[in-house]
Amino acid sequence: MSDNQEKSELRNLNHFDAGGQAHMVDVGGKAATDRMARASGLITMKAATLALIASGTARKGDVLGVARVAAIMAAKRTSDLIPLCHPLALTRVTVDFVLQENSVLCTSQVETVGQTGVEMEALMAVQTGLLTIYDMCKAVDRGMVMGGIKVVEKKGGKSGHWVAD
Repeated sequence: MSDNQEKSELRNLNHFDAGGQAHMVDVGGKAATDRMARASGLITMKAATLALIASGTARKGDVLGVARVAAIMAAKRTSDLIPLCHPLALTRVTVDFVLQENSVLCTSQVETVGQTGVEMEALMAVQTGLLTIYDMCKAVDRGMVMGGIKVVEKKGGKSGHWVAD
């Protein structure tokens, strides 16, 4: 790809200026609206590991309780880790876990009233929740696999309401 083609492609991404340099998007002129994003992801594991989580007898303690708090904390700190994210005053963060056959499904919902969306915060919550489950259970199951992490719904702003297929 030539330099001109590459710069043309970058112009379609709002985190790059006309010269192809990364920058934080200016949201100053946008109206503050109610914003919401939901994300989900899954961690698969051995049946014995899931049983340990379900029973609440993991050596490190309440796996899902700790993972929930870690996920909420991560949503609040997203802009500290993702360089071009705006720091946001979140009005609500929920994190839910559903035990399934050999896996745990994590779903987060993040809300704010602001000038930019909260998709990154919802994704950060899910990924951190799953990483915390891994951390707390790795002594008994190093083969756990995280995946399927995605935004499943968003509301607010110019693009309105969107739901994943």
